Amino acid sequence: MKNVGTHLIIDAWSSPYDLLNDADRIRQALEEAIAAGGVTLIELSIHQFRPRGVTATALLAESHITIHTWPEFNYFAADLFFCGSGDPERALETLKNALQAKEIMVRQLKRGFDMDVEVMKGYKETGNA
Repeated sequence: MKNVGTHLIIDAWSSPYDLLNDADRIRQALEEAIAAGGVTLIELSIHQFRPRGVTATALLAESHITIHTWPEFNYFAADLFFCGSGDPERALETLKNALQAKEIMVRQLKRGFDMDVEVMKGYKETGNA
């Protein structure tokens, strides 16, 4: 398989309510994770929900990081997809520490394709992917 990137899918628990409900702190945590991961930020979008919760997306030259928080459950879900250069594990460790998660579950996927398989087979015949 031609590996084009690493995708980490994270569930994290036991983070403090106040951290998970603070859009500025989520911004800072993402900026720290991006720096630690050695990747390039293109754009950062953060939304504060009312009465609680934050969703943030960091568009990277190397792909993306997203985070969604549920402060009432002391829980956040994150998604780190790095292709090319960068260290997603280091970025994850920084994010975990910044948001003081006591427990995390990480699923890692290697993203890519088989060079011997026609990736878009059937696309031209049917017009559908």
